[in-house]
Amino acid sequence: MKTVIIKSILFFLTFSFFSCEKVIDVPLDEAEPRLVIDAVIRWQKGTVGNEQVIKLSLTNSFYSSEITPASNAIVTITDSNNQVFLFTQVPNTENYVCLNFVPAISETYTLEVQYEGEIYTSTNTLIATPSITHVEQDVIDTFGEDVIRIKFFYQDDAATNDYYLVGVVNPNKQVPEFGILDDEFSQGQELFGYYASSETESGSDLILSLQSMNYQFYDYMNKLLPIASSDGNPFATPTGTLRGNIVNETNFDNYALGYFHLAETDIITYTVE
Repeated sequence: MKTVIIKSILFFLTFSFFSCEKVIDVPLDEAEPRLVIDAVIRWQKGTVGNEQVIKLSLTNSFYSSEITPASNAIVTITDSNNQVFLFTQVPNTENYVCLNFVPAISETYTLEVQYEGEIYTSTNTLIATPSITHVEQDVIDTFGEDVIRIKFFYQDDAATNDYYLVGVVNPNKQVPEFGILDDEFSQGQELFGYYASSETESGSDLILSLQSMNYQFYDYMNKLLPIASSDGNPFATPTGTLRGNIVNETNFDNYALGYFHLAETDIITYTVE
């Protein structure tokens, strides 16, 4: 049985230098803003999945935590039957919304983003995710302190190599927490996500999530999580340059940051005993 420990994400690398005499500001060269495309399509089990959101933003300076929307883009996803789903921007936000998306397991989709005269594309397949079957709770001793431990279980598929993104939203914390794992040494076994925090209280509602990934997205998330941004969204503008699977067809060197991924997602709410 293989576990994954869900770790807190180290959001937004901010460096403060203190001195009894003065504060030193470190000047940094600012690059031209780069397009960031958060195109992770999540089809929550038990829902139609018709409402989906893609986020388009621009990178900011190192010291800025504000999100700058990339406005007036044309954003579409096309399936293998040439059915086109249009994502329309919510005014003055980074959100582009589609209300009639049709998700299907093993269907191939192509993302296209037209922005400021350039075209960005990516193709990927929507993959299935196992269901969270049950949750167990106990108490462990951590450095002399009793901490509530949560384990949520799911069944791995023995016939395939699988990769998973697990997450927990704890109402007592400002940001969600994520972890990743693969089934390299535990194919076909019952796996579980493992979560333990001193800020977990009885009566709190934890939101537990499970999402399958292909290897490419697993590798991307493995690099992204340590440099995720400060707003609690691991898919937002990273502080480092991390290329995903989206290609600029017009100008290859002016690549976008971000990723295009599609998968089922299982989400449950667990009330801590």
